[in-house]
Amino acid sequence: MTSEQRKKLGILMINMFIAIGSFGIIIPILPAYLESIGEGGTAAGLMIAIFAGAQFIMSPIAGKWTDQYGRRKMIISGLIGLTLSMFIFYAFDNIWWLYTSRVIGGIGAALMIPAIFAYVADITTIGQRARGNSLVSAAMSLGIVVGPGIGGFLADFGLKMPFLISALVSLVAVVFSVIVLKESQTEKLDFTNQLDESMAKKMARSVKMPYFIPLVITLVMSFGLMAYESVLGLFVDNQFGASPKEIAVMITSTGIVSVIVQLFIVDRIVTIYGERKVLNIFLGVVAFGFLLSLFASTYLLFFAITLLIFLATSILRPVLNTLISKLADNEQGFAMGMNNAYMSIGNVLGPTLADLLYDVNIIYPFILGLVLLIATLFTTFMWQKQSTETVTKKVKLKV
Repeated sequence: MTSEQRKKLGILMINMFIAIGSFGIIIPILPAYLESIGEGGTAAGLMIAIFAGAQFIMSPIAGKWTDQYGRRKMIISGLIGLTLSMFIFYAFDNIWWLYTSRVIGGIGAALMIPAIFAYVADITTIGQRARGNSLVSAAMSLGIVVGPGIGGFLADFGLKMPFLISALVSLVAVVFSVIVLKESQTEKLDFTNQLDESMAKKMARSVKMPYFIPLVITLVMSFGLMAYESVLGLFVDNQFGASPKEIAVMITSTGIVSVIVQLFIVDRIVTIYGERKVLNIFLGVVAFGFLLSLFASTYLLFFAITLLIFLATSILRPVLNTLISKLADNEQGFAMGMNNAYMSIGNVLGPTLADLLYDVNIIYPFILGLVLLIATLFTTFMWQKQSTETVTKKVKLKV
């Protein structure tokens, strides 16, 4: 990559890190804060669902705007939304204002994330795209790791202090982007005839796209990962008597593994094997991890299996983004918006179904994830076989 490309990627990484990290700051103290205002588990669950729901509804629209109005405007608008969300969270104790904050935050994330990945596609070549996506994904993973740690430290100065710091840090990101971020899109696309597309039409249109199967894989991966994460603490506490410290070490370790893998490994294995083969291998690894989790007999064994699952998904995430980007041609914003929408569906359904199944039997969430992953792996093989046959026929016709 050229120095100019590295500079632009660095700006995107800083934005992603600040956005994700500033939200992560509030995670450790959210249960205690909700309890302090007379709210409990239902409110905590709705916080996740409302954010993901708003992100899902807005993502396809935001993706279209990214192509129509440019990446820079959407990134800055998204950061403003996340900043406003955090200031509302700090300023009000009323639960309905907090829910409103989550709606605004979800919209902000929907505006920002597809635009960042579309920006990566603009400034990289096909061969460089996996590296670019993995660097941005690493910044996201680092934000997930660092944010909660900072939040736990800030809580010593008051329960609402993390909310204020989160808002101020997001505001810095807005100012930073306004000053240094330049537009990457050289040509705006004409979507005059598609401006009135409903959400249903956008979802229906995505089914016809060449990257539909990668979108489905994104949904299943998000579903499985969020389902796994949502019951992780409860499971290791119930099965192995894990302490809060041991649970925190497990979660932090998975984040560190994600950062290392995305910084130093993804680009190398994609260069050697290609996106499609890497997709097959690591979907299999995730499915194998879910299978092993059913038979884990100790905390340390379950810890190792969890690291394996997160290592594989850390590779899959940038690889899927790259594959979708390569298949999207000139509709990068729409493709990344749909990618975000499908991810949001998984983020909503995963924890919801996992929590319901966990109450029936604590291993049912893992069984559900395993079944879905095996079905997805089979579908991926069939899709790749069909794609290969289509390409072969086109080559023969040309000859």
